[in-house]
Amino acid sequence: MSLRQIVLDTETTGLEPSLGHRVIEIACVEVVNRRVTDRNYHQYLNADRDSDPGALQVHGLTSEFLRDKPRFREVAREFLEFIAGSELVIHNAPFDIGFLNAELTRIDLPPLATHVVGVTDSLRLAKDIHPGKRNNLDSLCERYGVDNSSRTLHGALLDARLLAEVYLAMTRGQDSLVMDLGREESGAVVEAMRIDPATLDLLVVQADADELAAHAAVLDDLHKASRGACVWKSAG
Repeated sequence: MSLRQIVLDTETTGLEPSLGHRVIEIACVEVVNRRVTDRNYHQYLNADRDSDPGALQVHGLTSEFLRDKPRFREVAREFLEFIAGSELVIHNAPFDIGFLNAELTRIDLPPLATHVVGVTDSLRLAKDIHPGKRNNLDSLCERYGVDNSSRTLHGALLDARLLAEVYLAMTRGQDSLVMDLGREESGAVVEAMRIDPATLDLLVVQADADELAAHAAVLDDLHKASRGACVWKSAG
């Protein structure tokens, strides 16, 4: 079974849908079996209102530019068909979901959760992996070596593409040692090498007292930075 994920981002006229702010850009990038495909969904939207000055400074989408773009109700079905049955990956998911649910409510359609199999908040994931560090998209791009040099303003499609790369790097972990085994490459099939552990003569090196103390100090720092959420410390 293929794993289909949609990396989603939006731009909005402000910060609060409860104050009447609207979605003005939606972008979706498809990832299938941990590979970014060439399929995406991207749409600018006419919100019938101006963006707050702070929001406009972030995304640069003026009312004049958006005036001839469709309203959300005109593209909602197409958008929902694109994401249907997928897992959404969103950075700071409550923000985007709150806005999209507000748009769906306005046109009497059910909320986003009824159209997808789940939502992963990549910001929450990043905070769990890197407690106490900056985990905005620019910081994560720098941390994982993702080129974001073309990101001067926040554009939903560019941000979704960058987030897709960051998310795959952030969740690769030890899967990277085996994730590409078995795929076709240059016409040949690369198969995983199977090793019988009983045939191995492994050298086990025990940590000395200084190394154990240094390890304990690192765990203490993680425990403090994560406000007591360090699972290794708790397990100990």
